Amino acid sequence: MSSHAWIMLGLFMAVLLLTVKPLGTYIAEVMEGRFKPCGSIERTLYRLCGIREDEEMGWLKYAFAILLFNVLGVLAVYALQRLQAWLPLNPQAMANVSPDSAFNTAISFVSNTNWQGYGGESTMSYLTQMLALAVQNFLSAATGIVVVIALIRGFARHAAATVGNAWVDLTRVTLFVLLPIAIVYAVFLTSQGVIQNFAAYKEVTTLEVTHYATPRLDPAGQPMKNDKGAALTEPAESTTQTLAMGPVASQEAIKMLGTNGGGFMNANSAHPYENPTPLSNFIQMLSIFVIPAALCFTFGRMVGDTRQGWAVLAAMTIMFVVMAAAAMYFEQQANPLLTQLGVDPVSGNMEGKETRFGIAESGLFAAISTAASCGAVNALHDSFTPLGGMVPLVLMQLGEVVFGGVGSGLYGMLVFAIMAVFISGLMIGRTPEYLGKKIETYEMKMTSIAILVTPLLVLVGTAIAVMVGDGRAGIANPGAHGFSEILYAFTSAANNNGSAFAGLSANTTFYNILLGIAMWFGRFGVIIPVLAIAGSLAAKKRLAVTEGTLPTHGPLFVTLLIGVVLLVGLLNYVPALALGPVIEHLMLIAAR
Repeated sequence: MSSHAWIMLGLFMAVLLLTVKPLGTYIAEVMEGRFKPCGSIERTLYRLCGIREDEEMGWLKYAFAILLFNVLGVLAVYALQRLQAWLPLNPQAMANVSPDSAFNTAISFVSNTNWQGYGGESTMSYLTQMLALAVQNFLSAATGIVVVIALIRGFARHAAATVGNAWVDLTRVTLFVLLPIAIVYAVFLTSQGVIQNFAAYKEVTTLEVTHYATPRLDPAGQPMKNDKGAALTEPAESTTQTLAMGPVASQEAIKMLGTNGGGFMNANSAHPYENPTPLSNFIQMLSIFVIPAALCFTFGRMVGDTRQGWAVLAAMTIMFVVMAAAAMYFEQQANPLLTQLGVDPVSGNMEGKETRFGIAESGLFAAISTAASCGAVNALHDSFTPLGGMVPLVLMQLGEVVFGGVGSGLYGMLVFAIMAVFISGLMIGRTPEYLGKKIETYEMKMTSIAILVTPLLVLVGTAIAVMVGDGRAGIANPGAHGFSEILYAFTSAANNNGSAFAGLSANTTFYNILLGIAMWFGRFGVIIPVLAIAGSLAAKKRLAVTEGTLPTHGPLFVTLLIGVVLLVGLLNYVPALALGPVIEHLMLIAAR
């Protein structure tokens, strides 16, 4: 790694960690109802919707409310795509989206995946981008946060039958956490050059000249002159290009803040209208992690022991720093095949990189985006080196718990923490407990479901795709890399990330339906068991700390937690990784 890469990584982590305590404290105050900056607006909304603020729900009712809320979101997003040709704010006369693509996109944005099998600026109207996609960026992020808040209440409460009110939690997260930060963030982005308008697309003349000015000749083939003796010329011809316009900044802000990742433009954060400057690039990377990191402190504060939150954050940080350094290092290595053709190896692997940012910023962005289930990209992951591309793949396959999505990363990591204390309990021959709650058969059943559902979706989905013709038809690169493209697609979908090895042609009926199924069950197949764990823990009494209690706030537990994430989370995928990026890397070495 270059010194620039180390400085960038160090600066990023330093600024991120400075935000953890203040934002984590604020989120805890809001979710516990102690701080209501717009209390009158909140109460008005409850009256209009018939919600009683003081009426709480058991885990089953809470889960039903979350499911109902998101099913309605899918229907709304699907309908807006299918009807956009007849709705306003459609300056380019975009056609209605096909049924299978609309199905995929609706589930994608509702599940916080934001997988995009379409080109945003060439497919979606302004109304669809704002009312369907940007709105779900807020609501899907809110869903992840309220689920982890319910789980935290399960740890914090004892002998309780409820885990909160889903409608109140969703309102507070959206109104007091996501919305104000996104507004300030959008204003900052416009100051950097991100566009925000409702103008028609612009037809502009580029600097590229197709025909230069040439002398005008008479019938005899002699140069012609005007009456002043100046030579007459045929005019030069330049190419033209259509520049997309639209309300980009408002969607870009919540796209990053809510770890959504769906770009207004097809080129996502590599597009200068979405990510125009080095400062905007740095802030975009920071905004992806800022809420997931802060929620760790929120967790510690709400359970009454901030050391617990710092321990979880430490485990996430250690894993991320190692993986981010690996991604930047591998991309700094030259492609030996290109070196043989005369490309300077000192430049590293610049294929697929945005030259405004280079290798360090691209590698770091890729690691952040895939660690946080965001899916935004400022480089083409399909063009990464085999091992460089394996880093984003592995970060997703760990279960999106290395910071992870807003809310989903923390509740995924807490599921692994439950598994860690269970394993430690088996080692010493006593009933495991975590934060004063005994971990018993029911919790372990739900934990097992939550951990295994995504590997099942990824591996079965990949197997189906490589066995049937419709799946293989989308592969752009045969062999090991083609397998990696399919594996990446299902890993991204089931873990609700949304990034892609874009060499795979996935906007087909086969992939739209199969990936849509993976996204839905990858999201709610984890949320339901997590809420079940929350309800079970909330009903339990708190146990007193004894000499046999495993401390869960020190270096030993951090090490144990990292080990469980790596062993339990990653081992499911080792054979698949061997068939894809590992073989591709060995083939690259053999071709030297």
